[in-house]
Amino acid sequence: MSEKENKKENPMRKIKVSKVTLSIALKESGENIEKAYTLAERLTDAKPVRTLATRRARTFRIRKGLPIGVKVTLRENKGIEFLKKVLIAKENKLSCKNFDDEGNFGFGVEEYLDIPGQKYDPKLGMLGLNVNVSLERAGFRVKRRKIQKRKLPKNHKINKGDAISFAEKEIGIRIAK
Repeated sequence: MSEKENKKENPMRKIKVSKVTLSIALKESGENIEKAYTLAERLTDAKPVRTLATRRARTFRIRKGLPIGVKVTLRENKGIEFLKKVLIAKENKLSCKNFDDEGNFGFGVEEYLDIPGQKYDPKLGMLGLNVNVSLERAGFRVKRRKIQKRKLPKNHKINKGDAISFAEKEIGIRIAK
């Protein structure tokens, strides 16, 4: 058996979706944050978290600690189901530019109405959202754990090509070159 065949069969080399993060960023705080909060809750059936400004921006009247966005993190099957639902808004098609060198990818949806099953709500208005997907292999906990953190070996990291091939085969995304 050759080394390449052995790598394909190794369960530690299998790529999986670690998490899917939905984020809605706004320029100002206040009533719009509540609209984004209800939209994120409606889309994911999970409890969103408000994100806070880390620094001051006078031009946008933002001060440090002011809520300026909303995010929800979905893991395992719930995240994959949400990802497949949102990808329909992008017609299951992404660009190579959507993938980074660490094995993650993300895309934006300009209007939540593009997602199937969503109807216009005049109370919410028009809001867009970003979806980010993190991929990992078994053993990635080594770089996150509290005691005895270690770097991942170079051959165990997920590169851009691995992420693209996983997205095409497992999720059904078409990649535009």
